Amino acid sequence: MPGTVTSDDNWEEFEPVEAKCSDSELEVVLANGLKLSTPLWWYPPLLAASSEARNRIELSPSGVHWPELDEDLSIDGMLKGRKYPGAKPPAAAAE
Repeated sequence: MPGTVTSDDNWEEFEPVEAKCSDSELEVVLANGLKLSTPLWWYPPLLAASSEARNRIELSPSGVHWPELDEDLSIDGMLKGRKYPGAKPPAAAAE
């Protein structure tokens, strides 16, 4: 299926090499040069955290980890557009 990562793909290309959070999004750069950007509202624990805590990130071969927040996100999940169940865009959450 186009757009999905299969077990046949070279996963080393999808290893994160850099990650940072702004007030509105998470950006992860992969070894193959791909930049993933997802809205921070997809991950309520990250959205609620301080900027400092959000940017204390550890990288692993398959994802990103916030030790202070006990939060983990996989590159596979980000590529597939997975977000927290019940996560709502800011405009919808205000209603």
